[in-house]
Amino acid sequence: MYRSRTCGELRIENLNESIVLAGWVQKARKMGGMIFVDLRDRYGVTQLVFNQEVNAELCDKAAKIGREWVIQIKGTVMERSNKNKNIPTGDIEINVAELNVLNAAETPPFTIEEDTDGGDDLRMKYRYLDLRRGNVRANLELRHKMAFETRRYLDEHRFLEVETPVLIGSTPEGARDFVVPSRMNPGQFYALPQSPQTLKQLLMVAGFDRYFQIVKCFRDEDLRADRQPEFTQIDCEMSFIEQEDILQMFEGLTKHLFKVIKGLDLSDFPRMTYADAMKYYGSDKPDIRFEMKFVELKGLTTGKNFAVFDDSEYVGAICAKGCADYTRKQLDALTDFVKRPQIGAKGLVYVKYESDGSLKSSVDKFYSQEDLKLWAERCNAQPGDLILIICGATEKAQKQLSELRLEMGSQLGLRDKTKYCCLWVVDFPLLEEDEELGRFFAKHHPFTSPKPEDISLLDSNPGTVRANAYDLVINGVEVGGGSIRIYDSELQKKMFGVLGFTEEKAQAQFGFLMNAFKYGAPPHGGIAFGLDRLVSIFAGLDSIRDCIAFPKNNSGRDVMLDAPSTIEQEQLDELNLIVK
Repeated sequence: MYRSRTCGELRIENLNESIVLAGWVQKARKMGGMIFVDLRDRYGVTQLVFNQEVNAELCDKAAKIGREWVIQIKGTVMERSNKNKNIPTGDIEINVAELNVLNAAETPPFTIEEDTDGGDDLRMKYRYLDLRRGNVRANLELRHKMAFETRRYLDEHRFLEVETPVLIGSTPEGARDFVVPSRMNPGQFYALPQSPQTLKQLLMVAGFDRYFQIVKCFRDEDLRADRQPEFTQIDCEMSFIEQEDILQMFEGLTKHLFKVIKGLDLSDFPRMTYADAMKYYGSDKPDIRFEMKFVELKGLTTGKNFAVFDDSEYVGAICAKGCADYTRKQLDALTDFVKRPQIGAKGLVYVKYESDGSLKSSVDKFYSQEDLKLWAERCNAQPGDLILIICGATEKAQKQLSELRLEMGSQLGLRDKTKYCCLWVVDFPLLEEDEELGRFFAKHHPFTSPKPEDISLLDSNPGTVRANAYDLVINGVEVGGGSIRIYDSELQKKMFGVLGFTEEKAQAQFGFLMNAFKYGAPPHGGIAFGLDRLVSIFAGLDSIRDCIAFPKNNSGRDVMLDAPSTIEQEQLDELNLIVK
């Protein structure tokens, strides 16, 4: 028997018990004739004691062990004289009677502690060591618990977990596919699924009624902190439902996870249309932990010979409460922030509402105190507040103002990671137009149903059609999205036509789905949650990488496995591939 107990379970109630422990040496400290060793396993840390006076030979043996050595000890649980209240086992220690070295270890390239000295690249290269750190392991344990509770909730609501294929056909719509050459079918390729979208719809046609799957998905696209080339979805679909049924069911799942994992009872989630989200927040995933809504000032700014505002389609402002004391240096920093290439604003206008009631602005030359007073009234500003203004083309300026709003929220401590604000964003545009290509693309995917009252607009004004679609947003992060699907063959055919598909092209790519609909497709819809994003929010992380066991870096590389990598010419020949 390698161990009778774990390193995290012994307490004062276990005094005088004879036990066997095994694990990794966290650290060793020599103090006079005593050696203290912190022994770690997945469950915690326990202090071991070796006494020179009691057993000199054993103490000498203990003096030779190093960090991350794998050892086994036998000993007796004793009360600790200087207790450590920071760990659950801090009231006890083990008086060691026998020490066995199971595996000596080289000194690791970084410290295996919560506050490690290892940088991101180094830790990713030695990820198996990084995973020994308690805080990283806790993220994976949280992920396990959330997946388990998701399965429990969905099972209780009569969902069936069904696995769908990983090798499927490629579709040109949406993000880029990862493709897999077929050796047995020369010159032909599989694709890895971006989602099981069409397959779960086929399960509805098959009468499965309620499906879910915690599934790997793949997208060959540019990466960032909340995106990986492979990611995990909680993928769900339901039959004989309307949008409200989906929202209620998965609001319930979200509340269940917060209750069980965090002990929080969340109130009902507000609903916000896409149009309002863009108007007041400049984002389809607004962070509503704080106010600072957009205020449109265009009508109050024109005709004063300030060409920047006069020539702009949109002039929008936010009011930062209590920030009128911002210095010139701070205001210049905000201007530099919005002028960064990632944001792209040409500049920033400010108005300080001084405590004496006067208004000081960077455009005093063009606008009187009476003009500025009208701006302040529209922004509901009070003495001591700071008004920040961005102008330009509407959509672009709103996005720039959205980034500024988030930056101000961070500076003012309003984006508290322990506060959770959830909402549904609904009524998205069904289509987006590519003016260069002269065609429409699906905002979500080609199977999203238009709002019933907008279907007639597909012929006359497709750009105004709203989708029967919805996103779940938590703290400014889109954690889930879905839609009611088209289940009528004729409407699906019309949708393909609006998207520029010929009948032949639509049949070649999606004929299997359209043919299935001919045999009786029920009304259906679904949603997919990003499990990685959901776990990162619960864990208070800035990046999803820290809740994935073996993530890729920002270049899509696995630096531990050195993937992607080249393959032998023999394999290339077998796959009929030529690498330039």
